[in-house]
Amino acid sequence: MRQSTHYNRLAIVSLALAAVAGMAVLAGMAVLAVFAVGAGHASLGQIKARGERGRGLALTALVIGYGIAALALASTIYFAAVFSVQQ
Repeated sequence: MRQSTHYNRLAIVSLALAAVAGMAVLAGMAVLAVFAVGAGHASLGQIKARGERGRGLALTALVIGYGIAALALASTIYFAAVFSVQQ
């Protein structure tokens, strides 16, 4: 299959969402990482089916999105453990 010269738009959107989620993580808006991950997976499917460029962008968005999600989960578990012990 011949590779297109166009970048997949959803891959660009997923990377932008991951960047916004990375900046907004301190404001407690890590939920944006979920949208970055979803868009990243969808764009990988489109890239494969259409032969477009942007696989690296989508993979980068997935790494950032899953990383933020893992940090959010770890901090939730930590704070739940800390506040459940105090009476």
